[in-house]
Amino acid sequence: MTNVHKIKQDMCDIGRRIYAKGFAAANDGNITVRVSENEVLCTPTMHCKGFLKPDDISTIDMTGKQIAGRKPRSSEALLHLEIYKQREDVKSVVHCHPPHATAFAIAREPIPQCVLPEVEVFLGDVPITKYETPGGQSFADTIIPFVDRTNLILLANHGTVSYGENVERAYWWTEILDAYCRMLILAKQLGHVEFLNEKKSRELLDLKDKWGWSDPRNTEQYKDCDICANDVFRDSWQDSNVQRRAFGAPEPMGAKAAAKPAATSGGSSDQEALIQMITQRVMAELSKHS
Repeated sequence: MTNVHKIKQDMCDIGRRIYAKGFAAANDGNITVRVSENEVLCTPTMHCKGFLKPDDISTIDMTGKQIAGRKPRSSEALLHLEIYKQREDVKSVVHCHPPHATAFAIAREPIPQCVLPEVEVFLGDVPITKYETPGGQSFADTIIPFVDRTNLILLANHGTVSYGENVERAYWWTEILDAYCRMLILAKQLGHVEFLNEKKSRELLDLKDKWGWSDPRNTEQYKDCDICANDVFRDSWQDSNVQRRAFGAPEPMGAKAAAKPAATSGGSSDQEALIQMITQRVMAELSKHS
């Protein structure tokens, strides 16, 4: 039998952790848990997640209509409901604004892969949606292209949404991602990010499969993908204006590495000639103004 009061207490606990981490300022963020086929517990709108009480949690149906609770439900509940509709295995959804991960969502910078073992095992490729004004069904629909292949999505210029079999697990993915994004930013400030090689990256994917964690890169559909090049969601980048600006791509791996043309001495000569031509033109322009 479902202990609804215990689940509400768990939601309040996650709310406190989100607030303590700085993942939700003021009234930011929302948490839901699906407790039956047509009932979902939902945090209230305009309420700080760090000070929730079980009595603050409302109940909504799968259309978004509030059916119980003294405080109005979150204005972004439709996003959560769409995830439940797309993924019957999901029982909880957490949305918040972790600053380091959200920085990548604002910059539309893809999350580099094959850098940190924990991220490869627990997260995998993390997509970035198109931007849409929060709250409506159009906003909820932005997750549809990705929700079946990941448990964590970056919402463009907005934040994160993560989901799982319970509220604790749903929250984990966001905390892991924000810690990773902070490490990436710090490493970039040091001047370099070192990628794992193909052998070590595949060992992590094998470990992930052994532990029962799903990853598209371990499926037949992506057997020939470049496992470290964001191949799972890269087809969506153009529509969402996502591109590598701050972090370069790793060296090609697998089939793509085999297809990579070998460098030639002629290419080096052409590059040197181009640099020389540009230099001459710059110097010529400078001499006109001296």
